[in-house]
Amino acid sequence: MAVEGRLRTLIVDDEPLAIERLQILCAQIPGIDLVGTASDGEAALRLIEALLPELVLLDISMPGLDGLGVARALEGKAKRPAIIFCTAFDQFAVAAFDVAAVGYLLKPVAPERLARTVARVAEALAAVDAAPDTVPAWVEEFWVPHRSEVIRIAATTIERIEAERDYMRLHIGPRSFLLHQTISALEQRLDPARFIRLHRSTIVRRDLIAKLRHDGLGTWYAVLASDCEIRIGRSYLTSARTLMKRG
Repeated sequence: MAVEGRLRTLIVDDEPLAIERLQILCAQIPGIDLVGTASDGEAALRLIEALLPELVLLDISMPGLDGLGVARALEGKAKRPAIIFCTAFDQFAVAAFDVAAVGYLLKPVAPERLARTVARVAEALAAVDAAPDTVPAWVEEFWVPHRSEVIRIAATTIERIEAERDYMRLHIGPRSFLLHQTISALEQRLDPARFIRLHRSTIVRRDLIAKLRHDGLGTWYAVLASDCEIRIGRSYLTSARTLMKRG
């Protein structure tokens, strides 16, 4: 960060009053170093390339290249900034997750919510700076859309994952969240020491499996600590039986 402990930030919005309001809010957050503003998507991409901001407060609905288009144009870039969408519309939350936004705030943006989201970005960047130059083997957290926000879920809190067409449902206690990803891609990102796939549509956290049960007709089930039963697919039986050999 150019200024110690502060995020280089760019505001992008086609409404001058919206830019002015965000400028006022940013001035109240010690963790922000505002480096510029843009009023359309094309200008935003030029400024991002020139100014290398670490954070972009990005409107979605803009003429020409909209906010989602800006985010997609940045995918794969080595110096991709974190993106917080600031929008008047709540129907783009899932699309925002698809382009890896770290926040989704509805206008008028509440100062405390902006401050909390900025703090999460700063925390994540600090962790990256402090870590060695190696990519971690397994994913530690997910950002998932929920109502008008995109929230962070630690992988260690997930109890089981069930496929629902092109989405995965992450179960955490009585709550669940949808993640737009295939189960095969998700399985490759999860630590196999923590998670096991028991069915073509189900992944379970290992430490929550209380017992394996046979129904006498050729079908096995994994019984979780919550008494939830997961049918074990035939092609996953060998993997499931390794549970009894651990320890």
